[in-house]
Amino acid sequence: MTTHNMLIAPDFSPDRFAGWHMFNTLIQKRANLNMHLNIPASHAEQEQVIDAGDIQIIYANPFDAATLIREQGYRAIARPIGKSDEMVIAAAANSAISRLEDIQVGATVAMADNRDVKLIGLRLLEAVDIEASDLNWDVTETYQAAARKVIKGEAQVAFFLAEIFHSFSRLTKTQLSVLIESDLADISHVLLVKEDFPDAQIFLEAILNLHNDDDGKEALAELGMPQGFEPMSEEDAEFMIDLMQTLLD
Repeated sequence: MTTHNMLIAPDFSPDRFAGWHMFNTLIQKRANLNMHLNIPASHAEQEQVIDAGDIQIIYANPFDAATLIREQGYRAIARPIGKSDEMVIAAAANSAISRLEDIQVGATVAMADNRDVKLIGLRLLEAVDIEASDLNWDVTETYQAAARKVIKGEAQVAFFLAEIFHSFSRLTKTQLSVLIESDLADISHVLLVKEDFPDAQIFLEAILNLHNDDDGKEALAELGMPQGFEPMSEEDAEFMIDLMQTLLD
């Protein structure tokens, strides 16, 4: 039996790790497919793995999804229900920054390498007339590392994927102050398959039916997607990509 490769974008909180392994095991059983799970440690590693080829399925952030669909021969088939990609801008709780207006030109922003988080954050900062070139960018390996930089005073603010921010320990969160959280609703991670992936339909059916039994519900709960997945059409994907484009413009 052919082994297919599935890659999960590295921007999820560490406590979701087990959920992806449960998800992979269940899908293999139900779709009768052999699947190897790839979970790169960073965005740079993700790009290396995809460029090396032979990845049939990708759970991608919306920004990467746009490139993968338009340039690398993937198509969107599903997305999690009610789980949009929101972001948080935070400063140290003990700093002089308590609102967006307090962010000065020349400030350092710490964040993991995630372009949709950066885009959304910059769109929110437009309200206080700050753009990318006004800031110094400190790209960290993980969001946890970005939090440490702000807490230690090595960066003035940090950008976080909201789900990861909310998964931080209470101790970490008490040392951070949320300046703003986005509320976009239409932008989410998506499941992509390579155009020539022969088992796309079987794979999709297995995913869409996960929420119908206890084992599937448990895996989805571990992933923070209790409502499961919904199908995504080409039009849905184009709408989201266009929305991402407006954030870029």
